Amino acid sequence: MRNDGRTLEEIRPVTITRNFTKHAGGSVLMEMGDTKVLCTAMVEEKVPPFLKGSGKGWVTAEYAMLPSATQSRKQRDISKLRLDGRSTEIQRLIGRALRSVMDLTALGERTVWIDCDVIQADGGTRCASITGAYVALVDALHKIHEETPFEVFPVRGMVSAVSVGIHELGPLVDLNYLEDSSALVDMNIVMNGQGEFIELQGTGEERPFSAKEMQELLSLGTLGNEALVSKVQEALGEDVRSVLG
Repeated sequence: MRNDGRTLEEIRPVTITRNFTKHAGGSVLMEMGDTKVLCTAMVEEKVPPFLKGSGKGWVTAEYAMLPSATQSRKQRDISKLRLDGRSTEIQRLIGRALRSVMDLTALGERTVWIDCDVIQADGGTRCASITGAYVALVDALHKIHEETPFEVFPVRGMVSAVSVGIHELGPLVDLNYLEDSSALVDMNIVMNGQGEFIELQGTGEERPFSAKEMQELLSLGTLGNEALVSKVQEALGEDVRSVLG
């Protein structure tokens, strides 16, 4: 058993709270165990210069950790006058993951801004951000759809993400901070609702890993993402019909 009582293939308790803030088109408090991320989606009626006149829209993301998200205070990026490398990597990952299930032509010349702010970190913040941001994205576009229906709803599938790793206990899914900080191998797996892989990020932290071990991690990640997709469908309720057609 793991330090929080879970089995090796069990994800942490998940709570997805929609409409968490007032002004954003979509806002979600995404909780996976003790990791809590506020994910919002806001739509602008314009696109970046490289898309002007193309008829296509864009989805982009920003990611940050609040200073009190960890036990020791994390300095704000603005105080360093630059975004740190980790935040840059993660926000690009979030944007890629969400665009993978978008019909950008159906979106039209609009930009959806995704903001993911980690309120409390206990491992898996980028994965929780992707899953929570997806729900916020659907909510923001659904509000537009209710007022001026899209010919084709721009979100054409589901996306979720979960961490996996090899620990002294064996292969684990959805690692908390204590597990992640001592993992021999660490991987983040982003998948769609059809069980296909969108992105894999894997690193041998303490040692290399074999093809057999990688297959075990992919299988665990598939199970974890299946559980997350079920949670997302439950959270969206009847609104999920827009996504699934």
